Amino acid sequence: MSDNPIKIAFIGGSGLYQIDGIENIVEKDIDTPFGRPSDKIITGVINRINCAFLPRHGRGHILNPSEINQRANIYALKSLGTEQIVSFTACGSLKEEIKPKDFVIPDQVFDRTKNRSLTFFEKGIVAHVSMAYPFCNEIRSLIRQTVYEIGIKYHFCGTYVCIEGPQFSTKAESQINRQSGFSVVGMTLFPEAKLAREAEICYANISLVTDFDVWKEREEVTNDAVVANVAANVANSRRVIKSLILKLSRREIKCSCGSSLKKSLMTSSDRVTVSPHYKNVSLLIDKYFKK
Repeated sequence: MSDNPIKIAFIGGSGLYQIDGIENIVEKDIDTPFGRPSDKIITGVINRINCAFLPRHGRGHILNPSEINQRANIYALKSLGTEQIVSFTACGSLKEEIKPKDFVIPDQVFDRTKNRSLTFFEKGIVAHVSMAYPFCNEIRSLIRQTVYEIGIKYHFCGTYVCIEGPQFSTKAESQINRQSGFSVVGMTLFPEAKLAREAEICYANISLVTDFDVWKEREEVTNDAVVANVAANVANSRRVIKSLILKLSRREIKCSCGSSLKKSLMTSSDRVTVSPHYKNVSLLIDKYFKK
């Protein structure tokens, strides 16, 4: 853990590869027991507040959703002392009332991914963290306050369905997702949210709507339209970051995110501490097993 913890971090999605107004930039090239993160982590100061930023797809968008090493991303931020993460993800709308350029602050997520490493805990160490409420509601409320103040159209609740990608949905898949009651569809929120919970980091998401997916007839998705919507969403995201970081820095943390593992580690302590995997996850669990 860093001696000078960077407690607030932002993870950028499609189009959001850097943030404006960050000063005193230092790029952290971090290796982890789970490999290397998507890119160097940018640390610096916004409004006199220390923060970190990580472009999920790498600068230049070089990683497809299945290639992102999300375990390394979350572990690297944890190693910097991160306690709060706000992630940004591009998504398609599955509801008529959720329109392109709207922001969605989801309260639920549904996992349809197939080929991803979902946990830090394996190889002799087992943990079952609660995911009933996958996002930190305290941060969600601060996001809602911020986007309202800025004047961005938003939807406070909704379910993000995460597909494997990198291909977009077929019309049949899109219709099934709509019939299931999901709000938006994207490719990157899982396992990021699960890993943040395992790392005992407060985590919330802002989903940036670029299109109506492929379910909506006579509303064909064009590259030009999506690019324009991404640009508008990124501009608004940067405005949100500048305001939200002040609220995050002043937040009195009362949620239980920071103790998610307290009753979730199932392996007996004598087996945990002798496991070869212990060194890989000691950053996450030392406080429960260190003598």
